[in-house]
Amino acid sequence: MHLFCHEHPETLVVQTTVAAAWPGKVALAETPFYPGGGGQLADRGVLRWKDGEARVIGFETSAGKLWHLLDSQAELTSSVEAAVDADFRRTMRQLHTGTHILNAFVFQSFDGALVTGVQMAEDGSARMDFDVPGADNDRLRALEGPINDVIAQDIAVNFAYVPMAEAQAERGLIRSRSVAPPPTPDGKIRIVEIAGLDRQACGGTHLTSTGGSPPIRILKIDNKGRHNRRVRIALAAAKGL
Repeated sequence: MHLFCHEHPETLVVQTTVAAAWPGKVALAETPFYPGGGGQLADRGVLRWKDGEARVIGFETSAGKLWHLLDSQAELTSSVEAAVDADFRRTMRQLHTGTHILNAFVFQSFDGALVTGVQMAEDGSARMDFDVPGADNDRLRALEGPINDVIAQDIAVNFAYVPMAEAQAERGLIRSRSVAPPPTPDGKIRIVEIAGLDRQACGGTHLTSTGGSPPIRILKIDNKGRHNRRVRIALAAAKGL
């Protein structure tokens, strides 16, 4: 799908109108919020209107609409200001970009190893599961240096849409069905490219260049069976990790 946050990632406050409403939830004509998916947590923030304000605490999709779930039973009408929590969005963008860099090095270093799961956390940490038969955990841990070299180089992160058939034909462009974005109505899929390093399908929010992230630390590597390795990472700026 095409999301406002994909086309306008730096715009976190939008003046919009109510498309549909029930007590405690509302669909908007336009929204800056990312509703979550692919292991990335949904945006947080608030909706403001003439007579009040409510926190956005979640999202649901039904009847072709994205509903914003509120922390009150207010029933909104007319004009609304939708404001995304900037700090939380920044953390998710940094983490998601970091997982792409990790994914790139694992894919290249371990014969096309695929992702089997991803989960990002609000504390600035994330885990990625990879199908890497017989992987040496020390080799995985050694990727921390190359990851941080890419971050320090401040490499551009670009976005494009390609036909699904083309994406499926290119090895490694879709690395996990569980985290690949759904196609757009015109049959295309969103591709995230870290220039000169990696291209892969993804529907989340990312930095526009790698230098917007602090360094990444590899916290731990868990053996999850003969084939699976779980790599736990965190932003170096994350507190308590």
